[in-house]
Amino acid sequence: MSQNTPHARAKHPRTALAGPYGHPFHPILVTIPIGAWIASLVFDIIGLVSNDPEPYVRGAWVLIVIGLVGAVLAAVWGFIDYAQLGRSTAARRTATIHLTLNLGVVVLFVVDLLVRLSADDQDEVSIVGFVLSIVGLAVLGVSGWLGGKLAYRYGVRVADERTQMEGFR
Repeated sequence: MSQNTPHARAKHPRTALAGPYGHPFHPILVTIPIGAWIASLVFDIIGLVSNDPEPYVRGAWVLIVIGLVGAVLAAVWGFIDYAQLGRSTAARRTATIHLTLNLGVVVLFVVDLLVRLSADDQDEVSIVGFVLSIVGLAVLGVSGWLGGKLAYRYGVRVADERTQMEGFR
C-alpha cells in the first residue's frame, strides 16, 4: 500500500506524540473522561438514594473535573490523528462530526459542573446537573460509536491488513 494514499496516511502517525504505528494514544486517553463521567453519574444515583448524599455529591463534581481534564488530553491526541485524514473523505467527515459532538459534550459537562458548584444546597444532588450528565453521556455514546467507525470500519490509525495477518499465522 502506497504511503501517499489518504488511507495509508490515516494509519501512520505524523508525529511520535500520536503513538507508534498500530498503537495510537487517543483511544486509551478517551477512557479517562468516559470512565470519570460514568462514575459521576453513578455517584449521583447513589447520592439520590442515600441518607447522606454529601460525599457522593462532592465525588460527582470531582469526577466531572477529572473527566474534563481527560477530555482535553484526549482531544489533543485526537486532533493529531484528525490532521492525518485526507480532506473530502468519508473518514474526515465522520471525524469532524465525532470532534464536534465531543466538543459539545465538553461544553455540557462544563455547564453541568458550573450548575453543581453554583447550587444553593451543595449537600444534595443537583437534578439539573444529573440531567445534563445523562444528556452528555448519551451524546458521548453517539460520538463513541463514530469513533469506533473510524477505527474499525475505516481503519484510522489501525495497522494495515498485512501487519494484522501476523496474528493469524
